[in-house]
Amino acid sequence: MMLATLFDFPWAERQKLTFWSDLSTFTDFDAPDALVRDEFEKFEKLKEMAAYFKVLWDERAAAEPKFDLISMMAHSPATQDMTLKKFMGNLTLLIVGGNDTTRNSMSGGLWYLSQNPDEWAKLKVDPGLVPKLVPETIRFQSPIIHMRRTATQDAELAGKQIHAGDKVIMWYLSGNRDGEMIDRPDDFIVDRAKPRQHLSYGAGIHRCVGDRLADLQLSILWEEILKRDFDIEVLAPPTRIRNNFIRGISKMPVRIKALLSR
Repeated sequence: MMLATLFDFPWAERQKLTFWSDLSTFTDFDAPDALVRDEFEKFEKLKEMAAYFKVLWDERAAAEPKFDLISMMAHSPATQDMTLKKFMGNLTLLIVGGNDTTRNSMSGGLWYLSQNPDEWAKLKVDPGLVPKLVPETIRFQSPIIHMRRTATQDAELAGKQIHAGDKVIMWYLSGNRDGEMIDRPDDFIVDRAKPRQHLSYGAGIHRCVGDRLADLQLSILWEEILKRDFDIEVLAPPTRIRNNFIRGISKMPVRIKALLSR
């Protein structure tokens, strides 16, 4: 797992990162397979996460600097005095951003290819299209649905008056299907001329800090799949999680079939 490597997280317990990532954005408490049953239980589990990382921070701070993210933060003059609250805020951002979004884009890409066999065929004929497939998947999946900001002063945007204190929501999902900016926005096209013309990573100073890492992970995944002597068949539509922030997939059954010849 990439995050476990970046954090130098105890490898035997790396699945905790996936659980904490899912838990951080979890709201479907009434689901039969709910991770937790209410906000109190969720808070208690997140306190366990904070305690675990506090131990890692203290260990790294007391040791010689190493080439992992926690050690870097513990020894950097810019971050070594941060509060536990800020430390956990940074970690939660990295855990959710580095797990949920990439993982769901992997599943989403497979689903969209299964629904567009002509595009799947293009990719099999020309694996060199992977660098275009990846941003197209990120655009089409839009793993983060929206982000909200609070206006600090009065402003006018596209003829709309925004007042200080107003909550402004940026709908990445809608922006990525904007027909005025994107040609055939509702079509999944693996050889799109301008595949990076999307908003899934945000923009400006708030642009996703892990965008290149996500692109790299997805690229390696598809390059390796296309090298293998097997085919992947999606058996049923994905089951989406109930969440207004993460556009996630909780289940998608597939069958992997070995190819006798290429």
